[in-house]
Amino acid sequence: MLRIEYAYDLLALFLLCAGLLNLRDRQWRTAAFWLVLAALFGGGEAVIRAKAAGVRWPAELAGAAVLVLALLAPGVGRHRVPMVPEAQREASARRLGRRLFGPALLIPLVTVLVSVFGGYLYLQGQPLFVPAHRTLLGLVLASVLAAVAATRLGRVPAPVALGEGRRLLDTLGWAALMPLLLAALGVVLTASGVGRDIAGFSARFIPIDSRLACVLAYGLGMAVFTVIMGNAFAAFPVLTAGIGLPLLVVHHGANPGLVGSLGMLCGYCGTLLTPMAANFNIVPVALLELGDDWAVIRAQWPTALALLAFNLLALYLLT
Repeated sequence: MLRIEYAYDLLALFLLCAGLLNLRDRQWRTAAFWLVLAALFGGGEAVIRAKAAGVRWPAELAGAAVLVLALLAPGVGRHRVPMVPEAQREASARRLGRRLFGPALLIPLVTVLVSVFGGYLYLQGQPLFVPAHRTLLGLVLASVLAAVAATRLGRVPAPVALGEGRRLLDTLGWAALMPLLLAALGVVLTASGVGRDIAGFSARFIPIDSRLACVLAYGLGMAVFTVIMGNAFAAFPVLTAGIGLPLLVVHHGANPGLVGSLGMLCGYCGTLLTPMAANFNIVPVALLELGDDWAVIRAQWPTALALLAFNLLALYLLT
């Protein structure tokens, strides 16, 4: 049976390689950052088992490692690993043509196939994919297959491909952790009662008997919270606990699946509008050498607002 822990181990292995390559190049700060992160991903299951057995120090050690990451983060990625010469890249692009899109398209295709049909796959009487994590495991499998397909398509040796992966990771730097950290922030805010406070605020100032008012409060709230927090995953548990579930699902009887999915889409519209989503809107500026920190957002905002209006309309009509 494929478990999500295998994905964490695979990621830990990649981070370990990135750290060792930075050690080779004497990039001590960046190397330390990726090596500490690799230890956290690789040792997560051991920390959970130790906590279940009543042993506290592994969890405390993991907490200390997170603080070390915060101290190391400002200096990560300042060293730029040289890219393949431009002439070589252009020649490769001309040779491969549209086939370049093949590995990228494998990711959504395989993920959807595993999510939809993975439940029918069994190995020795056991589900091949853990049901609770089937979609995530599909994404991991799709990413691995896409990486293999890309190296085969480009005839790139594995060490060169690994070095290029390390270059991209170093370029992203600490921003590579933004989705993970902001999703965790959303869980922390929900556990601390922010969702309940928002629910109380909503009941006081929103006409809860108006379906339209509740839809606007939830959809626009998802977009605005995402702009502030930088990630829809952080906004989702807070706004859904405070407005989506109590007002739309319970009070107005809306379909919870549609409320959740359309609410996330409203949040994604906010992602297109905020520099807080650094890995989406700031890092590409550096990768593409655009010279304008707001270039990506300037290009995206009309689409973001149009999609937000459509999602709000769908939220009102379909739920």
